[in-house]
Amino acid sequence: MSKYGIDPELVPALAQRPALDRTDPLAARRAVAERTAVVAPYIPPIPLLIEDLRVPGPPRESDVPVRIFRPRDADDPLPLVLWIHGGGFTLGSIDLDANAAAQIAAECQAIVVSVEYRLAPENPYPAAVEDCFAALCWLSAHAAQFGGDNTRLAVSGESAGGGLAAAICLLSRDRSGPSIMHQFLFIPELDDRLDTPSMLAYTDTPVWHRKNAILSWSQYLGDLMGTEGVPIYAAPARAKDHSRLPNAYIVVCEFDPLRDEGIDYAMALMRAGTSVELHLYPGTFHGSVHDTTAAVSRRMIADKIGSFSRILA
Repeated sequence: MSKYGIDPELVPALAQRPALDRTDPLAARRAVAERTAVVAPYIPPIPLLIEDLRVPGPPRESDVPVRIFRPRDADDPLPLVLWIHGGGFTLGSIDLDANAAAQIAAECQAIVVSVEYRLAPENPYPAAVEDCFAALCWLSAHAAQFGGDNTRLAVSGESAGGGLAAAICLLSRDRSGPSIMHQFLFIPELDDRLDTPSMLAYTDTPVWHRKNAILSWSQYLGDLMGTEGVPIYAAPARAKDHSRLPNAYIVVCEFDPLRDEGIDYAMALMRAGTSVELHLYPGTFHGSVHDTTAAVSRRMIADKIGSFSRILA
């Protein structure tokens, strides 16, 4: 990685991070599950109630599993966060992102609902976005029964989850769905056209590179990928109308192929009059935030938690 200016504190972790072969989604899921099983659990500073439920899914589809994280001793109605895990549309689970969801719930005094959406290629678009939208509608309608305030409803996700979060903001606007106060998009995957400068340049960057992006979108969209028929709810970067969308907090990493599509989306929202806070962290790569030994990763996490606390309050 010498040709990239990776933050020196992040370099040692690269040698301990085995490459993940995404060509076989089932094998890749098993590998991710094995890695997740050895991750130390987050220890919350306050007691949390954690509950697994199944909520009504899209019309004529199965129920959607969700996991709810909420402070046990809260008195006032709390803000709500729909959390959508990453994984390139083909991997990931509510177990993978349990630490992130629990941290937001505990440190930001929020109710966080993590969605176990259907994965591609077995369930291509629109399965994932429809599952997430169904969970959003359920969360808004049932907020009061577990101490939530649906006037403070946010959506959030990382990587493909960030793309899905952006998509359900568009979908909720166009279907007159729940009112979303904010969208938190972390290293979002937004554009199937794969033609931004960062996507063209970063063919061998750590964790995520052009080959993985091609696999991800082709498994999610099939033959639709790259054609004019791709809906904005599949690839939000294709949206032309950015009016009436929630304010946004967007994070991108310097050496990430997804960097420029995140920046472009932030600019499109700003041009439409939406308030956007955009962070680009130098020396970082896709998912480097999970190496918490590096100062830049700790800063990214502190900024994230601070933004949730400030905005949801």
